[in-house]
Amino acid sequence: MSVEQAVPTIDKRVVDLVQAQRLCNTWRMKGDRIVFTNGCFDILHRGHVEYLQEAAALGDRLVIGLNSDASVRRQNKGPERPLNTEESRAKVLAALRLVDAVIIFDQDTPLELIQTLGPDVLVKGGDWSEDRIVGADLVKARGGSVHSLKLVDGFSTTGLVDKIRRG
Repeated sequence: MSVEQAVPTIDKRVVDLVQAQRLCNTWRMKGDRIVFTNGCFDILHRGHVEYLQEAAALGDRLVIGLNSDASVRRQNKGPERPLNTEESRAKVLAALRLVDAVIIFDQDTPLELIQTLGPDVLVKGGDWSEDRIVGADLVKARGGSVHSLKLVDGFSTTGLVDKIRRG
């Protein structure tokens, strides 16, 4: 009896910038409102899920800019972060029904993605005031909206990592 190893599948919703731009143009022609958010999403937890559900409800299509491994390391989240690789994090996010596209980006901010994709709605977590949200001015100038969504108390990746360490 032979044992076959599973071949990893590439999710069609994990796209590069050119593919994302094409998708956004197609959705826009159909009249869909495009919501954009970004982050590390290192260990997906309830706080992330509720945040993404609320973000998705603000439009018709949800696009996530995912910080690359190198970008996460530059965010000063700790020497061991990210715990999961960018490919793993992208695959987990793309598996969520409410996510339409995931784009891994290597820059420190998602400004290039926001400029290129031109979302109708820009969303960040409540720890970001609107005046600190990168690209807010661009989205507003196009007639879009910017939202800082309330965080779910007690749920953060840093908190989970600390809890695991304490046992």
